[in-house]
Amino acid sequence: MVLMAAICLISFATGLMFFLMGAWPVIGFLGLDVLLIYIAFRLNFRALRLYETVALTDEALTVTRVDPSGEAQSWSFNPYWVRLSLKPRIGRSTELSIASHGKSLVFARFLTDSEREDFARALTDALSTARSPDLA
Repeated sequence: MVLMAAICLISFATGLMFFLMGAWPVIGFLGLDVLLIYIAFRLNFRALRLYETVALTDEALTVTRVDPSGEAQSWSFNPYWVRLSLKPRIGRSTELSIASHGKSLVFARFLTDSEREDFARALTDALSTARSPDLA
């Protein structure tokens, strides 16, 4: 809100200056700039509502993705058969995927490469623990 107010104030002051100099059409372009910046912020804030959860139980590894619209999709994999793959791609970010029985899912796209590597390592350790028999 503060940033948008500052942008509006600067745009208005600049537009007023051009108006007083006789270049009144500039005001419309400055208003268009403010509108485009506002739309970009709204789209960015909407995209921030996307999230994924990963749940591991003895019976299933479940990935749930909730879109910005609130629609949820869920995929379940058998933790004993699932393969986790972290593929480096030249010039692009890495790709983390789960595959089992012909099904594959790419997830964690919004994480950075280092966060994706850390998450892959933690999920691999959790899967190893889940697959090992309880000797207690």
